[in-house]
Amino acid sequence: MAEEHSARAKGFVDSTVHVDVKDYYGKRLQKSSDLQSNACVAPATPIPAFIRQALNKVHHEVTARYYGCGLVVPECLEGCRILDLGSGSGRDCYMLSQLVGEKGHVTGIDMTEGQLEVARTYVDHHMQEFGYKKSNVSFVQGYIEALTKAGLEKSSFDIIISNCVVNLSPDKKQVLAEAYSVLKNGGELYFSDIYSSGRLTEEIKNHKVLWGECLGGALWWKDLLRLAEEVGFSPPRLVTASVITVDNKELEDVLGDFKFVSATYRLFKVPKGNTKPCQVIYNGNITGVEDSFQFDCQYTFKVSEVVEVDGEVASILTHSRFAEDFTFQPPGGPCGPCGVKPKADIVDPFELVLQLEKRSPGSATGGCCSTQSAACCK
Repeated sequence: MAEEHSARAKGFVDSTVHVDVKDYYGKRLQKSSDLQSNACVAPATPIPAFIRQALNKVHHEVTARYYGCGLVVPECLEGCRILDLGSGSGRDCYMLSQLVGEKGHVTGIDMTEGQLEVARTYVDHHMQEFGYKKSNVSFVQGYIEALTKAGLEKSSFDIIISNCVVNLSPDKKQVLAEAYSVLKNGGELYFSDIYSSGRLTEEIKNHKVLWGECLGGALWWKDLLRLAEEVGFSPPRLVTASVITVDNKELEDVLGDFKFVSATYRLFKVPKGNTKPCQVIYNGNITGVEDSFQFDCQYTFKVSEVVEVDGEVASILTHSRFAEDFTFQPPGGPCGPCGVKPKADIVDPFELVLQLEKRSPGSATGGCCSTQSAACCK
């Protein structure tokens, strides 16, 4: 653990992993086609029109130097303050800056100077392209394990997104702890990442190409549940998952029997254990999901339809930015018991992949941001 907790004199000191990742993404990769596996390559899936339009306004050089997997776009963004962990060349930041509007703000943090240089070059360009009087995007050099040391204030963000980046960190718990610290009460960490079917061997963890390709640093999915709880988040809500395939024979031999999925989870900074199951009605006011809002793989809310939710979801909806988008029953009072036994959660992403495959063969295979609905936009 000494490597993961290097002494910090002036901020955060690079570990060997950080040096290798910087080299991989700052020097070895010059374009997305340089990637050697499909772990961070998204399949061709429909993208909602309003997001597609926002992407089309992002400068082509920013898009060309982007190595993330698809898109990570939560719902209900207007006026929000968003932090993008591992923002790279800034593609997602510039796309999101249009969705939060001029009154919102997007901050990108990345440790790779070359990527940040590309992102910062086009700040003024995008401000003019979007018709804003001042830019609502900023970029910070720093580490996702040390957000406050990079100058980001505690309890200052509504939403944190991350796109296939947490697996590149040698200290996942510290990443989650820092995210929890800078989120406001009611805030959300909405992120896609690669997960393994078990704890990986040291050989895999020490393989530089596998780490750079988002596989060597993959977290066992059960460890995510444990770490999130230890940090203080509400239990992770699994949104979607897809299988990762590796077509490189040399890499396959090193990986052996381990399997990998890309999965999107929602983690909220809300009170736990004091909200009972209740009934909610979605009002249909969230941009892009006016008719139907897929909250996770368990709950989909259709406008004006009464849905019974468990206590965890009730707490999230009442304490997060979604509170004004739902009507809670009984009206005017706290959520009370509705005599309904909450449905069992689906927390195993490999199990979800199998269910998706049964529903639609071939649909559960893809890159980090494969999805079944516009709720995830990947």
